[in-house]
Amino acid sequence: MRARDLGIIIGGLPPGPNDALTDVAGVEVGYETIVRGEDVRTGVTVILPFEGREPLFAAIHRLNGNGEMTGSHYIDEFGMLTSPIAITNTHSVGTVHEALVRYSVERGYVSGEFSSWALPVVAETWDGMLNDINGFHVKPHHVEAAIASAKSGPIDEGNVGGGTGMICHGFKGGTGTASRVVPEAAGGYTVGVLVQANHGRRERLRITGVPVGAAIGPDEVPLPGVHADGQGSIITVVATDAPLLPYQCKRLAQRAALGIGRTGGLGEDSSGDIIICFATGNRPVVVLGDPPPVDVPIRMLQNAYINPLFAAAVDATEEAIVNALLAAGTTTGYGGATAYRLPPERLAQLLR
Repeated sequence: MRARDLGIIIGGLPPGPNDALTDVAGVEVGYETIVRGEDVRTGVTVILPFEGREPLFAAIHRLNGNGEMTGSHYIDEFGMLTSPIAITNTHSVGTVHEALVRYSVERGYVSGEFSSWALPVVAETWDGMLNDINGFHVKPHHVEAAIASAKSGPIDEGNVGGGTGMICHGFKGGTGTASRVVPEAAGGYTVGVLVQANHGRRERLRITGVPVGAAIGPDEVPLPGVHADGQGSIITVVATDAPLLPYQCKRLAQRAALGIGRTGGLGEDSSGDIIICFATGNRPVVVLGDPPPVDVPIRMLQNAYINPLFAAAVDATEEAIVNALLAAGTTTGYGGATAYRLPPERLAQLLR
């Protein structure tokens, strides 16, 4: 189930054909979901922003930094994304990072012709409530499987990939996605968002401004424990086909934080709320070769037309979080801990 299945319309801009990150042409998403026995509830999500090693303009925004996104210093310094993006659990970042380096080496992206190093982007949220996070269950072959499954078009949500063991606003959370298309007068560009939602307190959850979390108390839907206190994180990936420069990607990433805030996320002290935005509208940013050209032509969206993209990022982020909540199913995991889904019928009643 998704927000639009319940008639929940967020903002005035229309979605893309799949209402997903993959509505940005060329972007693919893959998952590997790991569920074993009573204690293993984890996985890996991989976003392939481009084919091969074609750098894209990109930027990162930190709402609260109690979390990790590798490769962020390179992106801050050069304003470019040069790798796939992976999202997993907190204690599997190293394994996933090594697997992405190996992926680059095996495909010849790390060579004298291109570059002699790889700095992959790997982000995390903590799934230790529902998953045996100290069991190190994510292995390199899981990353390879996620890459192999990557596709465009409609993608799964909820208890999939890195979102398998996540909790959001005291309900079962996980992976969610959405998109928006801006008017032709502003370029007709698409903005897509994917979140791994593992953040927020129950009583702060708002959907289209309605305080639904406060209305659904623990006597109606039990809380899963520590996450009731807002501990956790949210990773947000924003993509657009608009020709944005890195500073404009930064501005778009900042606006996605407003979508987190509109649903009740505060960037709590113990939360890692990190947003990465990349733009495909200047491809290729760098012409690879030996020797490279001295300069390359670059397009830029005029700032006078960027406000619709801001609205798209805010609305798509809010909807992606709601989609993660609605798509996720009740999950019992590590030590018998249970995170219950947000009941769609109850939500629809409250919104009415």
